[in-house]
Amino acid sequence: MSFADLPAVNAGLNGLSAILLSAGYYFIRSKDRNAHRNCMIAAFCSSLLFLVCYITYHSYIAWHLHRGPTSFKDPAWFRPVYLAILLSHTLLAGLILPLALITLNRALKQRFALHKRIARWTLPLWMLYQIFPQR
Repeated sequence: MSFADLPAVNAGLNGLSAILLSAGYYFIRSKDRNAHRNCMIAAFCSSLLFLVCYITYHSYIAWHLHRGPTSFKDPAWFRPVYLAILLSHTLLAGLILPLALITLNRALKQRFALHKRIARWTLPLWMLYQIFPQR
C-alpha cells in the first residue's frame, strides 16, 4: 500500500463508519443496547482511523511532495459550490469531534439520560458529516 491509496482507504473508512452509525441507530431503536454500544464504538474507531489516515495523507502531500492546499479553478462557475461544501464540511468537522467525545464519554460512564440528550444531536450531525465529500 502506498500513500496514493489513502484516499480510497479514507472513503472506505467513512463508508464503514456511516454503516456502523446506521446499524447503531437501528439497534438502539430496537432496544438492543449491547449491539448499539458495539456499533457506536466501532464507528468511533473507524472515524478515528479515518482522521489519522486523512492527516497522514495531507501531511505527506504538504511536506514530502511540497504541494499546498487544493485549489479549485475549473470550471469557474462551480468554485462557489465547492467552497460552500468545503466550508460546511470544515464546520461540521470542528463541531462533531467534541460532540462525539462528550457523547461517548457519557455512555462509557453510564450517564444514559445525559448521553441520550446529546446523542440526539451528535448522530444526525455525524451522519451529515459522513456524506459530505472530503478532499
